[in-house]
Amino acid sequence: MEGPLTPAAARERAAELRRLIRHHDYLYHVLDRPEISDAEYDQLLRELLRLEAEHPDLAEFDSPTNRVGGQPAAGFAPVRHEVPMLSLGNAFSESELLDFDRRVRQLSGATAAEGREIAFACELKIDGLSISLVYRDGRLVQAATRGDGETGEDVTAQIRTVRSVPLRLFPPADALGELEVRGEIYLPRPDFERLNAGRAERGEPAFANPRNAAAGAVRQIDPRVTASRPLDSYFYAVPRGLPAGVRTQMELLGFLEQIGLRTSGHRRLCRTMDEVAEYCRHWAAHRVELPFDIDGVVVKVDELALREVLGYTSKSPRWAVAYKFAAEEQTSRVRHIEVTVGRTGILTPTAVLDPVEISGSTVSRAVLHNEDIVRAKDVRPGDLVIVRKAGDVIPEIVGVIEEPERAEVGRPGQWVMPEKCPVCGSPVVREVGEAAHRCTGGLTCPAQVAEALIHFGSRGAMDIDGLGPSAVLALLDAGLVRDPGDLYRLSVEQVQGLPGFARKKAENLVAAIDRSRGRPLRRLLFALGIRHVGERASLLLAREFGLMEGLLAASPEDLEAVHEIGPKIAASLHGWLQRPQARELIDKLRSLGVNTEEPGARGRGGDGAELEEPAATGADAGGGALAGKTVVLTGTLSRFTRQQATEAIVAAGGRVASSVSRSTDFVVAGESAGSKLAKAQELGVPVLGEEELQAMLGPGESEVGLTE
Repeated sequence: MEGPLTPAAARERAAELRRLIRHHDYLYHVLDRPEISDAEYDQLLRELLRLEAEHPDLAEFDSPTNRVGGQPAAGFAPVRHEVPMLSLGNAFSESELLDFDRRVRQLSGATAAEGREIAFACELKIDGLSISLVYRDGRLVQAATRGDGETGEDVTAQIRTVRSVPLRLFPPADALGELEVRGEIYLPRPDFERLNAGRAERGEPAFANPRNAAAGAVRQIDPRVTASRPLDSYFYAVPRGLPAGVRTQMELLGFLEQIGLRTSGHRRLCRTMDEVAEYCRHWAAHRVELPFDIDGVVVKVDELALREVLGYTSKSPRWAVAYKFAAEEQTSRVRHIEVTVGRTGILTPTAVLDPVEISGSTVSRAVLHNEDIVRAKDVRPGDLVIVRKAGDVIPEIVGVIEEPERAEVGRPGQWVMPEKCPVCGSPVVREVGEAAHRCTGGLTCPAQVAEALIHFGSRGAMDIDGLGPSAVLALLDAGLVRDPGDLYRLSVEQVQGLPGFARKKAENLVAAIDRSRGRPLRRLLFALGIRHVGERASLLLAREFGLMEGLLAASPEDLEAVHEIGPKIAASLHGWLQRPQARELIDKLRSLGVNTEEPGARGRGGDGAELEEPAATGADAGGGALAGKTVVLTGTLSRFTRQQATEAIVAAGGRVASSVSRSTDFVVAGESAGSKLAKAQELGVPVLGEEELQAMLGPGESEVGLTE
């Protein structure tokens, strides 16, 4: 029997085992061509585990033995995407694919005019969880979810457990420095079915569909739970670090495979839109044959350089579109129609259905939106209806199936909206020219109070961490709050002991509420949930008036005089502010230390007159560093989000326009700037970089929303 290995021999053998295991991982997960049996693979892994246990100094962070998952983390840290993870525009028909083709050719300008061919790379749109991976010198250092597109969650420990995600890439990735790749984490359908069968045997609830199961697995705090689920991956994009020699999407996918990442094996290069349509039709008919769920096809301009010419909108690239398959339809029976009350008092009818499976999930409810739609579709309790998912996501009733035997018996009368609120009993009204019915109970209606409190604490409003639906319901059930002002009277002792609130969680919530007292007026105005007054309107109004007193004293004409504020917004805000309940709430918030001023606003005082001094740091006597300036933003900003840049410019006295003209003072251009940059250069409009913008704003203005 051989004796123990020397340290040098153990190091050499461990390195060889890691190389072999990575090689076989690549063959199995990327190429689907395994060369050894599972038992032989397990033997290699066990030998490496034994060597690392006997020689702890041999352990490496990216060793294949570390895939089993580490200790649970305290939570998910935020990760700001250097290049935003944008969504894709959708096409639901072949005619919309042709529209996409026309837009591409028009925007490409001279390229198309010269008769140059525009090819499209087509890939299956796997229904999973979008993921961004960062490799440094070939080693996985970070994994993040998409989040809101600007900021995601750090799930590195969880993604390290996914066996098809390499912890170390093959050359030449190790020589590229920092490389970011993007793709999808998903659960193959056979594994999903086995997972649900096991949960059923243990008496646990089944997952609705593979995507939900995959997303839930990745967002497990304990990575060992993630490791217990058979997740898979595929990758399709390289936003940072792509070698210069890669010129097309098809070459990009080949590069990803070369360095050890899995890609879609069903991709196709199409040179005409007829070929694209044929590819989409094929997979719409054959998607059930795949071992994973797809909800469409992604069509991308193949040439990477042409993508730079086409650029981006604020939400999506102009060079790609997602062709969504027609929704699957099923029949179901309407049990009854119930009415729910939302934050703004709108009553929404919803059909409660016999449960039916559609596109991999169980559907038992379908929103009917308003009384007009219910009547137009003539939906009544007991009807047999056709149900589908709009965009494969939102359940909707397509129509009623006529049943002769039911017609003979007689259907119930046509459904009508109740005259009184089903929650508080207040009268229900429908304003002239509107489809919606509203409860008149306002903040006296429990349904509206709950939704109003959730909105009040949301991210774009007062940003109170921990004030989610369950916390709000617990506070309401305990009788501790009746309106947003009551939040600022809460103590740790009152919150502690409520359902889901131990001491530490109670302390965190009360501290988050306390921090929100200092939010600027624009946040408070949006948080109040006034109809038609969204984030943009709140920002403009706060900047113009500066103080809540100025808004309270303003007439509808004063409000409408603010740039971009129309008569509907002005009338809604003025009407809300004149209500005694609203005035009482504002006085209550102010007395509890909630800020009612806007930093940096020149604004108006309580009598509506212009303030003599600026109300914030960084603004000069002229109203700010950018007073009177018109600015256009273009391209992908890396130092801050588009919303943060807009807020900062407006706070500095400037105006953000959507298009470039001779009246534009300057354009701020980020990466991949497109037609707006070209237009600015054509008109001779000054073009600035992000650093120059931040220098102009200065530290005081930058605090409005910019981040390093």
